[in-house]
Amino acid sequence: MAKAITTATTEFEKLDRCADLDHRPRVLLGKMGLDGHDRGVKVIARALRDSGVHVIYSGLWQTPRSLAISARDEDVDVIAASMMSNSHLVLGPKLIESLRELGRPDIPVYMGGILPQEDLPQLAAQGVARCFTTGTGLLEIVGAVRGAVRPYQPRVGGHSAPAAQLARDISLIHSGRAAARADAKRRRPRRVVGITGSPGAGKSTLVAQLVGEYTRRAKEKPSMGRCAVLAFDPMSPITSGALLGDRLRVDFNNLDESVYYRSLAISGEDYRAVNEIVELIGGAEADPARVYDTLFIETVGAGQNETKIRQHVDRTVVVLTPGMGDAVQMDKAGILEIADVFVCNKADHPGENELVRDLRDVAGKRPVFETVATRGQGVPQLLDQILSF
Repeated sequence: MAKAITTATTEFEKLDRCADLDHRPRVLLGKMGLDGHDRGVKVIARALRDSGVHVIYSGLWQTPRSLAISARDEDVDVIAASMMSNSHLVLGPKLIESLRELGRPDIPVYMGGILPQEDLPQLAAQGVARCFTTGTGLLEIVGAVRGAVRPYQPRVGGHSAPAAQLARDISLIHSGRAAARADAKRRRPRRVVGITGSPGAGKSTLVAQLVGEYTRRAKEKPSMGRCAVLAFDPMSPITSGALLGDRLRVDFNNLDESVYYRSLAISGEDYRAVNEIVELIGGAEADPARVYDTLFIETVGAGQNETKIRQHVDRTVVVLTPGMGDAVQMDKAGILEIADVFVCNKADHPGENELVRDLRDVAGKRPVFETVATRGQGVPQLLDQILSF
């Protein structure tokens, strides 16, 4: 009998292919148009991560403008747009025009997917830097992303694009190569809220719902200012690559520029640059009606002992879900000690009553909220609590 094959013959070797570059490549993967399939993009995302790239995935059904906002705010080296809906000749130029309008015309656009050979010259003439048709190898894509990396310059964009400059300042500080510009405005937001909890607790979805609710209220009451999100994800211990997928939960097609959202990769709880980044976000806009007054910081969510974020925020929200363990397990969890607010998310799942009971046993006077983030249930009440700080 033939020996059983236990490993995929096309397994992609995990290898840091970017250590020699000026900085880790940051690539934005997005799908514009009506294409609802993302399996191929996820394969590419994993291959890039396994090569040492930091991959920001913005999700399905992006508009050219929402993709451009993500690229600018994330300070990416390149956009890789996947096209499957035969709209490449329309959406590609609109993406390039949106980058120009938002202050980052220098970000190259790569396009891949079902692209007819006869359309490639027209796409190039319209400003698309590179095109990848079906059958392109993963290593070729990795090489193209590597080729997009240029040394960071302190200045980017212009006076009309403060968000672009903020994004670059964050990149320089987070990489540890420079302090903020001497003329950069610094101001701590009115409230800085840490959102932490174990992986799979629904933190990203909950933050997305909080951001949406905050923005709706701020439209009716501009004195609230705007909100921003700083989202951390883990860096691979093997390749130093990362998948930064938290922002795909946020509906930027509707929120547009109302929210500044930045994704960063860290090893462990390495938050040493956070305080300076927080002050830069708070001071990013000169117009008092447009300052970022509320900043949500979403942690990696590594487990019970992730507590260092408490040193950098004003209040900490700990998110848990039913089925995470009994009261003894909860008493062991050091993360519960840092909570100012407890959230039982996925409160429609079995075990919700037991979790809420156990939380109330350890919470004392600290509030406990029940939410179903996927439906927005309980989010307005939670935001009321956050805004009361």
